[in-house]
Amino acid sequence: QEKRVQVSPPLTRGPSAFIPENEVMQANGLDERTNLLVEEYSTSGRLDNITQVMSIHTQYLESFLRSQFYMLRMDGPLPLPYRHYIAIMAAARHQCSYLINMHVDEFLKTGGIAEWLNGLEYIPQRLKNLNEINKLLAHRPWLITKEHIQKLVKTGENNWSLPELVHAVVLLAHYHALASFVFGSGINPERDPDTSNGVRLIAVNNFCVCDLANDNNIENASLTSSNFGIADSLSELEALMERMKRLQEDKEDEEASQEEMATRFEKEKKESLLVISGGICAFPVPFTFDDEIVSTDVSRYIEDPGFGYKDFARRGEDHLPTFRAQDYTWENHGFSLVNRLYSDIGHLLDEKFRMVYNLTYNTMATHEDVDTTTLRRALFNYVHCMYGIRYDDYDYGEVNQLLERSLKVYIKTVTCYPERTTKRMYDSYWRQFKHSEKVHVNLLLMEARMQAELLYALRAITRHLT
Repeated sequence: QEKRVQVSPPLTRGPSAFIPENEVMQANGLDERTNLLVEEYSTSGRLDNITQVMSIHTQYLESFLRSQFYMLRMDGPLPLPYRHYIAIMAAARHQCSYLINMHVDEFLKTGGIAEWLNGLEYIPQRLKNLNEINKLLAHRPWLITKEHIQKLVKTGENNWSLPELVHAVVLLAHYHALASFVFGSGINPERDPDTSNGVRLIAVNNFCVCDLANDNNIENASLTSSNFGIADSLSELEALMERMKRLQEDKEDEEASQEEMATRFEKEKKESLLVISGGICAFPVPFTFDDEIVSTDVSRYIEDPGFGYKDFARRGEDHLPTFRAQDYTWENHGFSLVNRLYSDIGHLLDEKFRMVYNLTYNTMATHEDVDTTTLRRALFNYVHCMYGIRYDDYDYGEVNQLLERSLKVYIKTVTCYPERTTKRMYDSYWRQFKHSEKVHVNLLLMEARMQAELLYALRAITRHLT
């Protein structure tokens, strides 16, 4: 049809390839509030698939939509088309066609120059200058230094002001993390979406654009369920409940020493190395973009496509100092800096981080009146651990006790290489849990990742300022 474009049909109906449509619809049907939120804050003006899946947790959805709307639509240092182009550049680092398509459309609607969509060589130099920080933030944020910041704010006519740079960094971190949510939740492509000005929407290799449900993006033979040592999933749930209870009791009995805590962090950091490369997953070599998988439509927005996540704690590389969270916290340092340079965004992000961290219905699968604090904290801190961020007051032994192997594989994939997430990985952990609980896990992973990226970038900006 005119003005319509064919994209490959999703393999399953509904907003997610991982979650049965009726489960998402049930949540949506019950909540008029979701529709009001979409009317007020949706940038596309419709209930897209991401919003539908997130609306399982309406409280969180409100925080998310408000902060995203503020970044994209409200007064801020950057012109509107720049904001959408930066979103495209961020999403392209993870080949997230879903987000690229969405923002190509928005870019044109807000007056963006169509020629820029031909690729990075067509954009202004100052936008091009963001390539390096986009790449580092997405894959190895610990490498960002004050020199990277200086280069951006002192490049003559193409320089960035600090408020502009902070706005750009917030957008980059937001869209890297949102790509994690898209892949982790199996978000399906939008059906038959409008195209603007005849720009073709991206479909990758004739299968579902995120290739979420069919596991054929990478032949992943070693991820068969037998590798997860499947126990009876009910006893798996009971065992997790028991471990949570025991941790709670042990905490009241004894405190580990600071040295012991530090040792446990190092152990967990080194163990996270093995989660993907140690035979449980089929990627012993650093993953690079593959021409078979990445369509030219995505690659045009990427510089240095072979650059990806590399473990913070690679053996024999001890020169990277651990980021001690106490030395540069979001609450005491990051929040005030970001708020000063890009007013009010700090409050919106802070509300979103707190919302997801504290969100609980006091249930776990079929159990009620459960305190899930230790579990939520383990998930959040494990993501930060993979990014080299350590909390002095946290016992990383808890991560090992609470997060089983298949869950760690899932977390690491969604956080570090989201484009490799498969339905099998999603199905392999917490088999007794509700889909809404797994969506909550994805929200936690997304926000923990965004906060980790921001901490590294804002610390570098602080060092540039002092």
